[in-house]
Formats: sequence, structure tokens, C-alpha cells
Amino acid sequence: MEIDEIVGEKTSRAANLPTKSAIYVWGYNQSGQTGRMGKERQLRIPKQLPPELFGCPAGANSRWLDIACGREHTAAVASDGSLFTWGANEYGQLGDGTEVGRKHPKKVKQLQTEFVKSVSCGAHCTAAIAEPCENDGTISPSRLWVWGQNQGSNFPRLFWGAFAPNTVIRQVSCGAAHAVALSEDGLLQAWGYNEYGQLGRGITCEGLQGARVIDAYAKFLDEAPELVKITQVSCGEYHTGAISEKGEVYTWGLGARGQLGHSSLQSGDKELLPRHVVALDGIFIKDIACGGVHTCALSSKGALYAWGGGQAGQLGLGPRTGFFPFGPNDSETFFRNIPALVVPTGVQLVACGHSHTLISMRDGRIHGWGYNSYGQAANERSTYAWFPSPIDWCVGEVRKLAAGGGHSAVLTDACSLKELCEFRLADNVTLSNALEIEDVASRTGSDALARLCERLREHLLDGGDCEYEDGDLNNGKK
Repeated sequence: MEIDEIVGEKTSRAANLPTKSAIYVWGYNQSGQTGRMGKERQLRIPKQLPPELFGCPAGANSRWLDIACGREHTAAVASDGSLFTWGANEYGQLGDGTEVGRKHPKKVKQLQTEFVKSVSCGAHCTAAIAEPCENDGTISPSRLWVWGQNQGSNFPRLFWGAFAPNTVIRQVSCGAAHAVALSEDGLLQAWGYNEYGQLGRGITCEGLQGARVIDAYAKFLDEAPELVKITQVSCGEYHTGAISEKGEVYTWGLGARGQLGHSSLQSGDKELLPRHVVALDGIFIKDIACGGVHTCALSSKGALYAWGGGQAGQLGLGPRTGFFPFGPNDSETFFRNIPALVVPTGVQLVACGHSHTLISMRDGRIHGWGYNSYGQAANERSTYAWFPSPIDWCVGEVRKLAAGGGHSAVLTDACSLKELCEFRLADNVTLSNALEIEDVASRTGSDALARLCERLREHLLDGGDCEYEDGDLNNGKK
């Protein structure tokens, strides 16, 4: 993964890479999805995965392009186009041809002839977009590979579905039992299970469904559905959300907890066709993220909106404040079926896990909220984080957030000498030097490093331990 080792075509693809990248993973670790070993208390703290876990020399300047979290597995794309996976594997979601879980990252060998550009993890499946390392221009530069539950193979397999061969794939997103791919032309194709209408076909179906292009979007209920050009898509557990080229949001699938953002539903607790979220009219949405039973949308001005189930605090609106009971005899279930403003400005990225939410701000800080039993959403030791709470253990410029069933991941970059120095210092902070490094960081404007030192001192003085156990590095050896 060293830039000097990248040769041929991979060099041009890896242009404009940062000096160094870091992956932080934390939270629930039953299947080894954090790539770490240690006590529960350690795993609540975001910790940078060392290069040795990926077969690189200690201190190597590893670089990363993408990261994704499934229910209990994780995947990361290195700057040389290699894909690493780790965690649960009962459905073959790690892509190694087995159903044996693994607690340390390992390359997906079947994609070594491909330059992987991005990856998406569903509950028990994985999908990647890649280009052949040797491409004479006659092959699509962005092909879709799928594997795991409902994908027909425990190895990555090339998948065109309803798209014509050599279609350029722009994005893919995986849910609990369905997946959706977006073409360069703005078309969506969906496949998997459709018991809640999450495939957007206007009907529900039993059993596994093949891929089909979604060609009808209901902008208004009194108008005939029409084809809409899509720029982004996100799959929740049993619902789907998409953004049109005009910045409009469409949602469909299960809406029993308000996760579709409509004041009423057309098919009981479901919406069978993509339907325009009219409450966001006049707001240009640039990013959307779907969780288990909630949805978040990010506007072009940095405002964050959320709707859906909020029983675990995943909407960030407080404990039951402003929620509406779904059923007259179900006082413990609360939801918001109309988008609510959570953060008015300054948000850059958003990710939704099953029951928690992560955002990064323009000032570089990361915040989380929602179910927090494993520390996946916030620093504090609480079962629920009802409001946005800072996560102050990561240094570098935040490039990607990922949230899974009970764990979280952040990819950060060092693009300047200052950020590279922050990375180096963060790797060597101890109780004896934390105060000194914090003082220097505060005086030089290295706010993230200063916050990390403060958090680390508090943790160590309280009897905690942030060091990796020896088993971490041993498991990473090839």
C-alpha cells in the first residue's frame, strides 16, 4: 500500500492521494468486526488500526480510499485498489469462499486483478465497484462485484443484473435483504427481497427477486409516476432512499416507524413506489443515509434533517421529545414521520448505522448519537446518546464515516505536513507526555490532537488502557 510500490495503471488511479490515511474502528466486537482485541472498555474508544494488521511494515504511511460497515463485518479499500475484509462471515460476506469469520483484515484475493474504487456492506453481504487493472478501454471502468447472502456466491462475482454489460456503475448500496445499484446515466436497479416494497416495483413479492430497473417515481400523488434521474442512493434495513439530480429526496419500502418521511402511506405501513418527500421541497439535498428504521438527509448548506424511529435516540432530537406514538397501545415506540432539523449548519458527512448516527463537521469534529451500549455513538458511557455528542479520538481530515449494526469506523487523511505530524504524535501519546503534547497542539491550532490528548489523559488516569494487546498484531501477520 506504499505509494512507491504502486506501479503501472495503479499509479495514475492513485493520484492526489494524501500523505497518510488512518482507519479508526470501535464498538461492538463479537465477530471481530473492529479488527481489534481487548476488553470491552478499550473497544469503546476509537483506535487507529496499525499498518501491521494489513501486512505493512510498522510505521508505514498506509493510504485508504473507502471504508464500510455491515451488521458485523467491515471492509476497507486501500490506495492500490486492494480490498480488505474482516468480521462475521456466516453468509460468505468476507468474499474468501468460506463461511468462517475472521478477526483480522485480509485481502480479497479474487479481486486482485481489479482496482477496487468503493465498497458497500449490507447486513450479511458486500458489494464493490472496481476496474480491471489491465483495461484497453473496451471494458467498463466501474464494474459491480457482489457476494454474500442472496448474492449467489461466497466469492466476488461480476454482476450486471438488469443493466447492459459494460454499464458504468456509479454507486451501490446494500440493505438487510436487498441491494440497489446506480448507473452513470442516473438509473437505479434493485434486487433481493421485496416483502416491504423496498425494490420500488409498485408491488410486494415473496422470495428472492432478480434485478430490475426502477422506472417510476411518484413526485406528487395526483400525478402519474415518471422516470427521474438519480444521483445517489442509500439502503436501510427494509427501506430505500435516493436523491434526484434536482436535489429532491425519494423514499420507498417499509415505513412503519416514519423512516420514509411521509405524513401518510399509500399501502398500509409501506410505500411501494419511490415517492417524493414533499416536506423537503425547496431544500437541495446532497447526501442521504438510511439506518435500521431512520433516515438522515444533508443539505447543500450543511443542514442535517432526520426522521423515522427514534426509540434509541438515533434522530438526535432528545428522549421522546417531539415524537408521536405509532399505535394507541404502543406507548414505548416513538417516531417522527416528517423530517426534522437536527443540526442547522456545518455538517459535511453523515452515516447511519442500525440504531445510531454519525456526522462530521466542517471544523473537523465528529459527533454521534443513538444506541450506545458498545460506545459506537458517543464518548460517554451511556446506553443511549439522545443528542449529538463529540467523539474526540480521531486526528486528520475526515474523509469517510461508516456505521454498522453496533460498530463504527472513520477514515481520516493527512494532506499536509502539519496533519502528518499530528498523526505521528497521536501514535506516540502516553500518560507521561500527553499534557506536553496537548499544550503544543493547543498553541499551534491542532485542535483534534489536543482533544485526543485530553481524552486520553482522562481515560488513563481513570485506570483505562488504550494499548493494543499482543494478539492484535499477531493476528495481522501473514
